[in-house]
Amino acid sequence: MKKFLPLGVLFLLCTMGVHAQKKKNDVIKDLDSKSEKYSEIAHEIWDLAEMGYLEEQSSALLQETLSDAGFSIDKGIAGIPTAFKAEYGSGYPVIAILGEYDALPGLSQEAVPEKKSAGGAAGHACGHHLFGTASTAAAISVKNWMETNNIKGTIRFYGCPAEEGGSGKVYMVREGVFDDVDVALHWHPGSANAASAGAALANKSAKFRFYGVSAHAAGAPEKGRSALDGVEAMNVMVNMMREHVPEDARIHYVITNGGKAPNVVPDFAEVYYYARHNTRDVVVDMFDRMVKAAEGAAMGTGTTMEYEMIGGTHELLPNLTVQKIMYDNLVKVGGVTYNDEEKAFAEKISETLGKGAPDIATAETIQPYKETAQAYGSTDVGDVSYTVPTAGLGTATWVPGTPAHSWQAVAAGGMTIGSKGMMVAAKTLALTAMDIFESPKTVEAAKKELEERRGKDFKYVPMLGNRPPALDYRN
Repeated sequence: MKKFLPLGVLFLLCTMGVHAQKKKNDVIKDLDSKSEKYSEIAHEIWDLAEMGYLEEQSSALLQETLSDAGFSIDKGIAGIPTAFKAEYGSGYPVIAILGEYDALPGLSQEAVPEKKSAGGAAGHACGHHLFGTASTAAAISVKNWMETNNIKGTIRFYGCPAEEGGSGKVYMVREGVFDDVDVALHWHPGSANAASAGAALANKSAKFRFYGVSAHAAGAPEKGRSALDGVEAMNVMVNMMREHVPEDARIHYVITNGGKAPNVVPDFAEVYYYARHNTRDVVVDMFDRMVKAAEGAAMGTGTTMEYEMIGGTHELLPNLTVQKIMYDNLVKVGGVTYNDEEKAFAEKISETLGKGAPDIATAETIQPYKETAQAYGSTDVGDVSYTVPTAGLGTATWVPGTPAHSWQAVAAGGMTIGSKGMMVAAKTLALTAMDIFESPKTVEAAKKELEERRGKDFKYVPMLGNRPPALDYRN
């Protein structure tokens, strides 16, 4: 025999549901009304295009925005001048929203649908000007909702510098700034709207520096010992390693200093390496072998070698408890709809992406939810995800099919297409935080899932060791 709930209980549940939806709709409308303001902030950071650990003005702008909204600011956390924490409220739960704002070196910085000369020092080809601003908007929106509705708990914004190779969040995790956080939320600019479980590769990076003896390359070559020979010998050996590492491993390098003139034997040369895999233990093994190759290269070329750890990140650990809530909120918010001007811009960009580029109309859609993902890049969010239950999303701030770190990403991120995608992220983050604040059971379930996924015996060991923040890694 079926049991039915009393009409009074059904009415109460329906009323609560309608009230919850109204509150969410009010937050969405509020963010819509402030979209122009946040677009201006994002474009100011876009114009600044400051690289990792050099984001003084970008960080200050976000700090000022949050302070004006009623947040207390803790500057220079974890020994990083451009890192900060902004906080409102007190007590449990503590919900963190992550924000980034660093640019990449050597990219064009124009919001036009054709490639321009990379004349600037840096460009926002990964959309972090949008990332930091949307997360700021979300944190402020949640703060206003908490204040209006007398919600208990703490909302925090973490200003996270130097994600692009500088591992800013790793130093922050290492210093314990996330230890009392219950759930962390983040997002990333992209070419599609998706909130499935994420994945990212573990990564170790270092600069290998070789020192030799300079001499006239024609007049007295026997007196020289080429530091560049050391770099090239290392590169040859590491390239031979590729046959003997897991198939899905990644190794990249760039020679950052190879000498100044062909007729001078270079007494200094430097090569910058990344090693990646979806399991950090494999990365550690690969990196140790790379060090041995560097030592052998120095021995064989009569040079000396030292290396400096630059970055190191864990793989990303998904938390499905929180991730599904974020997905449901993204569906509620919806995708990005282009106006006629944006359509024309997007079509020109799409033509540059080659055959097989998705229809630009896919920016309006939400990708289906998935509980697994293929890892391609790396992020220091990985270290946060091993410390606190973490969930994220991506939104269509770029034309569908646009790769990250490209001039096309810079262009779309510098105009209204980027701003619209940014506001989709801000709304989704805000609604997700609201759901978590109102559901202590969600926090408990998320923490339980984290413990199960990382293992009871897990001990956090930063991949970059105990070195101080690499504040000059872009110099």
